[in-house]
Amino acid sequence: MIRFKGKGVYGAVAIGTVSVFKRQEASVRRTHVDDPAAELARVEQAKAQAIEQLSEIYEKALREVGETHAQIFEIHMMMLEDDDYNESIENIINTQSVNAEYAVALTSDNFSEMFASMDDAYMQARAADVKDISNRLIACLSGGGGEQSEQPDKMVVCADDLAPSETVSLDKERVLAFVTAFGSSNSHTAILARNMNIPAVISAGEEFLAQAKDGMKIIVDGHTGELILDPDEETERSYIEKQKSDAEKKALLQQLKGKPNVTKDGREIKIYANIGGVDGIGGVLANDAGGIGLFRSEFLYLESEDYPTEEQQFSAYKKVLESMAGKKVIIRTMDIGADKQIDYFNLDKEENPALGLRALRICLTRPEIFHTQLRALYRASVYGELGIMFPMIISVSEVEECIAMCDKVKKELTDEGIPFSDKVELGIMIETPAAAVISDRLAPLVDFFSVGTNDLTQYTLACDRQNAKLERFVDTHHEAVLRLIEMAAKNAHEHGAWIGICGELAADTSLTETFLRMGIDELSVSAPFVLPVRQAVRNTDLSK
Repeated sequence: MIRFKGKGVYGAVAIGTVSVFKRQEASVRRTHVDDPAAELARVEQAKAQAIEQLSEIYEKALREVGETHAQIFEIHMMMLEDDDYNESIENIINTQSVNAEYAVALTSDNFSEMFASMDDAYMQARAADVKDISNRLIACLSGGGGEQSEQPDKMVVCADDLAPSETVSLDKERVLAFVTAFGSSNSHTAILARNMNIPAVISAGEEFLAQAKDGMKIIVDGHTGELILDPDEETERSYIEKQKSDAEKKALLQQLKGKPNVTKDGREIKIYANIGGVDGIGGVLANDAGGIGLFRSEFLYLESEDYPTEEQQFSAYKKVLESMAGKKVIIRTMDIGADKQIDYFNLDKEENPALGLRALRICLTRPEIFHTQLRALYRASVYGELGIMFPMIISVSEVEECIAMCDKVKKELTDEGIPFSDKVELGIMIETPAAAVISDRLAPLVDFFSVGTNDLTQYTLACDRQNAKLERFVDTHHEAVLRLIEMAAKNAHEHGAWIGICGELAADTSLTETFLRMGIDELSVSAPFVLPVRQAVRNTDLSK
């Protein structure tokens, strides 16, 4: 029996046999060719085949993980058509008279190295995408499909890492879990695993992969990140019991649908859901959330090739408000920048993008973009109960500027005879230490606070949330972070505002009682966590 420890990214237990993920690695050798034109024709044919494969994977991802998370495969298709990428391949073939496979491999190395050397975390992540599309193209050139060979039944897939396309291509009916030696909890693959409900452990290390052999029995604990190769009978029995316990807990959670979010001593808490787009509404309703605590409006921008128009935004906001049938919907104004870069915004390259021009800072320096979004939001407000939330606040003057812009938009709509609701709540995110420290001055200006714990932790602990190497230094329960949240809660209530949490910590049930004792009024989580958080709330007794 050999034990390893990684990082769990989807909590569940799997017991099965190892299947080491083997890619169809085409042997790429440099070969002289007499007819470069023929090689270029081969590239075009392989590209067409690769795009067809990616289109099929996109459709599969659309069904299994939703439009937002399927977007990566549309990006891969666009990358295959990228002029710079294709010109590099063409130039290498023409100038060096070499085979297409070699030209693609060399281009892949050059481009991925270029992306990996950039300071921007988003651009660094593109290095893996370049390798993914290039490997697919080489496989097509070599007569392969670029995917794993036929998968055996009921296996635990073990790999060095998995590209997003490889993760989605896994047959969920056959895959019990997957384990990777590398990867980070913020990677596309980890996010896809959570949305596909596949138990997963990442960062298990090279030694794990060296020991894992096809057919070997393995236990994967996605809760703790523990991995056990060749377990003894007693250990296996204990994990079978843990599986049964998990299944019983899930069945009990389903019984919580329709039940109130009330503590044992009678305090009611709002439990809402976070979504990244209109396609997430189904999950909100299916998991019985009381509303939407965070609608990430930036995805409207990320999914467009140009600035979304007022009408496009109005249509999306109207749909989500109508679908929620009077339940609260809090829409965050666009949080572009940092790890969410968009070409058509033409943002300057920054040494520290997480500390740079992002979110509200873009809105206030490009008021025409902000103005368009606010008009769409207020126009949609007549179709439901809307809250508008501003991210990355650090000062009173910023909030005052936001309120002035809202007043200007409301006056315009009144003058134009366009209806809007006069009951729209305005709120701000507490995601910088500055906002928490001056929350006593911010609270009188707004109706609510919502704590973004991901960024608040990043800025408080000075740890880049995109840097996998820093995960060991990131203590999400750090006393400094919790003190800032408590300070914001106290100041919100003293000035008549309510306060929620919409970051990852809202779903951490080990902190639910702590948050409720602080006075947190609302917890907004990913839809699958609504019922577990409801259970934690109902098990809490604040009178003790």
